[in-house]
Amino acid sequence: MVLAFDRPGLPLAKPQQLAAVIMHPSQLSISDFHYELPQGSIANVPSSERDLSRLLIWDEGRMTEDIYRNIADHLPGGSMIVLNRTRVVEARLIFEKPSGGKIELFALEPSDEYPDITTAMRQKATVRWKCLVGGASKWKKGWIPEKEFHTADGPGRLRASLRERINDSFLVELDWTPEGLNFGEILQAAGQVPLPPYIKRPPNSLDHERYQTIYAEGAGSVAAPTAGLHFTEKVFNSLMEKEIQPSFVTLHVGAGTFKPVKSDIMNGHTMHAERIEVQKSFIQKMRDHKKGIYLVGTTSLRTIESLYWLGCKIMKDPLIPASALSLEQWDPYDVKVNTPPANEVLHAVVDWMDRNGSEVLHARTSLIVAPGYSPRFTDGLITNFHQPQSTLLLLVAALMGDEWKRMYAEAITKGFRMLSYGDGCLIHYRSRIPR
Repeated sequence: MVLAFDRPGLPLAKPQQLAAVIMHPSQLSISDFHYELPQGSIANVPSSERDLSRLLIWDEGRMTEDIYRNIADHLPGGSMIVLNRTRVVEARLIFEKPSGGKIELFALEPSDEYPDITTAMRQKATVRWKCLVGGASKWKKGWIPEKEFHTADGPGRLRASLRERINDSFLVELDWTPEGLNFGEILQAAGQVPLPPYIKRPPNSLDHERYQTIYAEGAGSVAAPTAGLHFTEKVFNSLMEKEIQPSFVTLHVGAGTFKPVKSDIMNGHTMHAERIEVQKSFIQKMRDHKKGIYLVGTTSLRTIESLYWLGCKIMKDPLIPASALSLEQWDPYDVKVNTPPANEVLHAVVDWMDRNGSEVLHARTSLIVAPGYSPRFTDGLITNFHQPQSTLLLLVAALMGDEWKRMYAEAITKGFRMLSYGDGCLIHYRSRIPR
């Protein structure tokens, strides 16, 4: 059975994937993506050096091992490697109650009134932000939490006011003094590094450096694109020696990356929308690139695969406004007609940007990549090891089929460090739809 969103006559998945592609991914049972993760396998601190983390290489069933410092040896010369350059913000804001209790705000993303995260981060004196609220039941009507902070220029004060509930989060208005500071500076001074919930310790000074890629810019993420944490100048130099050009996109990672799948089947799980920013020069480069494209991290993969489907919307409606460029989680799986070649789609995106005088594509994506999805741009994925029954593990399974189980068992048996601060893997993918 061929899914409606795949192009007839083109190679689809490998044999081990065929069982998954006969059903709509919304009907997948999350219990099929479980594995036993020993607590001792979870990395609670970063490795001594970024590029000394271990690397498990999977290539059509064959597994070998190396370290990240040598990753260029395992990539084809002349390839394109894509990384997410988003910067993690100090998104945890903790307010103490007079009674001694605490209210914690987890700053997810700005209110929809701001056109992009950069604009919102530059707001001074006051801003509206969507937040998760720990201890929301203790936040009595009329009470305005306050906290003091310190900068190089002296003390400041931050206040928070509840405005409205939005699904499972809240719209919070924050105001502060000194009013000359922007919100990005407030988070740096008053917030804490948002370590993943499975790291059971407070953040420390090392986390400020190591829970951030060395190439990060453009603050907006509440979680690091962890596959990029292993990359160093030495790694980039070795890539350049093989004419492997690093290129950058931005997906501001939301807290949804840690959201557990609580429903029995995926149809009951809602992916949080995340904001992406892609330069026109990057799209042109990818359009014209003839060799392999390797993605560093699940966020990079979701960004460029989302770009394809956003481009399909542009081809359908060349006058579509920028405000309408968004992708829902099941959109690609519900397409009932043959889809155009990827290069044609990228041409359409560039033409649309030219007509609109735009050098950067801003959009939202809720794309879920799961078994049954056929990548348009992905020849390989470099990624960390992910939590059981997570949407990130579903993405890995979309590339590997059931082979992910053997790879994860191998990693745990051989003592690889798991999750955000852990080791990683390189997955070569041979079944991408031709561009």
